[in-house]
Amino acid sequence: MSIEGKVADPEQAAALIELYHEKGWTDGLPVVPPCRSSVDAMLQAAGLAPTDPIGEIPTRNVRITADKVAINAVMAGCLPSYMPVLVSAVKGLCNPDFNYHGLATSTGGASVAVIVNGPVARILGINAEDNAFGPGFRPNLTIGRTLRLLMMNAVNTRPGKLDRSTLGSPAKIAFCFAENEAVSPWEPLHVERGFSPGQSATTLFACESIVQTYNQLSSRPEPLLMGMADAMANMGSMNIIGQQQMGVVFGGEHTEVLRNSGWTKKAVKDFLFAHAKRSVADLKRVGRLPGETADGDEQTFRHPVRNPEDIFVVCAGGRAGSFSAILTGWGSIKATRSVTTPIVVP
Repeated sequence: MSIEGKVADPEQAAALIELYHEKGWTDGLPVVPPCRSSVDAMLQAAGLAPTDPIGEIPTRNVRITADKVAINAVMAGCLPSYMPVLVSAVKGLCNPDFNYHGLATSTGGASVAVIVNGPVARILGINAEDNAFGPGFRPNLTIGRTLRLLMMNAVNTRPGKLDRSTLGSPAKIAFCFAENEAVSPWEPLHVERGFSPGQSATTLFACESIVQTYNQLSSRPEPLLMGMADAMANMGSMNIIGQQQMGVVFGGEHTEVLRNSGWTKKAVKDFLFAHAKRSVADLKRVGRLPGETADGDEQTFRHPVRNPEDIFVVCAGGRAGSFSAILTGWGSIKATRSVTTPIVVP
């Protein structure tokens, strides 16, 4: 793909948009045709030259340079100020622990969830409140969309070709939100992973699906978390077999239940782990584990994660509404790990 010249009138812009569709350079939605000045503005915002390397995908023999990120960021509709966030996210995408090739080409249909922490989230207006996973907020949608366009245009991960998702997910278009650090009773995700509160960072997670949970009656943590643990141990999920990481996102009302009860993040993780489980007998009966049921299978349990630390916990969403969510993981714990990468603002 290449940068077209400056567009003088709307008809030329419309023609370029159609050209990008014909070339297969879009995600199915219209894109903003990039020009030299818009791409340069992206690069300048991150203090990068066009050929500066951002990362590599060795399994695809692809080297991602700053100009590729900038071009796709313009196409996605980003502002130049978003570029440092994108650079951080792309570095996470290229991190070997994240294992780009596995999740991007799987039939499972995982999305790349981007969680933003630190001051940059507030500065850029990355939504952490009402409709945190949904539409209406430019940075959320365009940052997430840039990664998908980059995956398609720079790594050739296109539906029906390298992208072999059986069903896919709308979250594969864009899935980006900020942690609501202002209402959380706990240290933010990036601080838990070793960064200072004043440092901004992105966390990338291979998210198989979003399972929304609802509980409007519980005023104590135990019954609230029991329902969430049951959702985590869904016998049809990939996690119950692969035991990959899982995310738990607490909405405002549920966050207040936990705050008022004084529960620590560790206590939440320990409780969820202890109660999110299925017996080996049940998993054999539904064909998730091979073989016939045997002695001891009714008393032997499998958890959707290996240990409590494989659950990450964040707060996001509106203050009203008794909703939270489980972010189930793709693949197996050997296939991918979530990665947290600092955001460097020049």
